[in-house]
Amino acid sequence: MGQAHHYSVTVAWTGNTGKGTSDYRSYKRDHEISVAGKSPIAGSSDPKFRGDATRYNPEELLVGSLSACHMLWYLHLCAESGIIVEAYEDEAQGIMETSADGNGRFVRVTLRPRVRIQGSAEEAKALHQRAHELCFIANSVNFPVDHEATVDVSA
Repeated sequence: MGQAHHYSVTVAWTGNTGKGTSDYRSYKRDHEISVAGKSPIAGSSDPKFRGDATRYNPEELLVGSLSACHMLWYLHLCAESGIIVEAYEDEAQGIMETSADGNGRFVRVTLRPRVRIQGSAEEAKALHQRAHELCFIANSVNFPVDHEATVDVSA
């Protein structure tokens, strides 16, 4: 294989209400995700799992990572192809299913990027497939990641 890249992330639980995990309802799911030299991300679990809705949960961060990875590859490929991207926004959605025993897994993520460009709409749309093929995160998950792109050409 090629070059190895290493990533160090610290996750610190901040939800001890004074009783630790003495029972399922005695603690908060709050935590901070941090990387040296960067602002921390306030995390929790999904509100359906007793989390704080004002904080990011791991499921949202997974969907966001897939979306951001696709976008960054797409912008790179457009720059190489002479397509000027003026705007990019994605309304990504993930589907996670849980079983009766509480086990769960993602079964699909759909990216819905809306892009405004200068250049060929046909080529710009085709570059979404190439971005998908190159995305490190999409290549690392065991569920389908679809993309339904919309490309508008500037006047």
